Amino acid sequence: MTRFDRPFGTMPDAHPGDRRGAGRGLPTSGIDLQAARPAFGHADQVPVGNFRFVALDVETACSDAASICQIGLACVQLDDEIQTFSMLVNPRSRFDSFNIRLHGIGPDHVAQAPGFAEALEMLLPLLTRHQLVQHSNFDKQAMNAACRTCGLDVPDLRWSDSVTIARQAWPELKGNGGHGLANLKRVLNLRFHHHDAGEDARAAAMVVQHAERRLGLPFDDLIKPVAKKRQPPAIKMAGNPSGPLAGSTVVFTGTLGMPRAMAADMAARSGMDVRAGVTRQTTHLVLGDQDLLEHEGALRSAKHQKAVQMQNAGHSIQIMGESAFQRLIAGFGAV
Repeated sequence: MTRFDRPFGTMPDAHPGDRRGAGRGLPTSGIDLQAARPAFGHADQVPVGNFRFVALDVETACSDAASICQIGLACVQLDDEIQTFSMLVNPRSRFDSFNIRLHGIGPDHVAQAPGFAEALEMLLPLLTRHQLVQHSNFDKQAMNAACRTCGLDVPDLRWSDSVTIARQAWPELKGNGGHGLANLKRVLNLRFHHHDAGEDARAAAMVVQHAERRLGLPFDDLIKPVAKKRQPPAIKMAGNPSGPLAGSTVVFTGTLGMPRAMAADMAARSGMDVRAGVTRQTTHLVLGDQDLLEHEGALRSAKHQKAVQMQNAGHSIQIMGESAFQRLIAGFGAV
């Protein structure tokens, strides 16, 4: 080990607060500021070579994002093996007891560690050559803040976010534990020690690897900007008062096989009022056949979810696919 690669730390696996400190002024009783921190088998030299991508994570000494006290890297090789490296950094700032409790790093652990400027100089040759992955935007913000505090130019690094990647791979976790590392650890059965920078970097790398396998896409495709779906303009039409379905109100959602304007015209000629949103007056919700087959739970559109809730509450609203809608209209000779 070099003089600054001292044993790495232990910390609780979870904490009711978010990672990296918003807390201040908590009592330090019960905190052993000189406790040795166990190693996790991380490399004690900066990895060299070419990697598919490098995940980066930091821990901070206090609520100041610039107070980086540990940097961790997880370098994913071409064969998908991961080289994990972590180093302590002397932030030359205060340590808040909240943060010490979270990651187990205190002033004594970093007393002989390099400052951020020296640490960055060591890491930049590796960082500038690779696409970086962070889990949330905090790590980029902290690195940039530390640069500014040290009077350094912010390096031009290429960042991606494994939270964004996880949202693509597991959309069902939205509102069901979320896409933080603690929940992904449980869902994906990941083995790592939360709130150690090297371990959290390795976890972010593993999340990306799992997402690649789940979606069948390589890393380079996962980090491409996701094109936002263009929603068709809302269509409102009054139904033919003499039509066979007069008194009904239909709402369309999802991707239809026919232009939505054509579907709305068919409905209106049959007597159905066409509205943009689901209300108590809605009698029919029509969605694409594929959407009807695939969308469950959190994957349902907002209109679909509301219609299901209304059905469960006893409202008489029919949810049907596009094919069933066409059969309904044809049955009354309105096509």
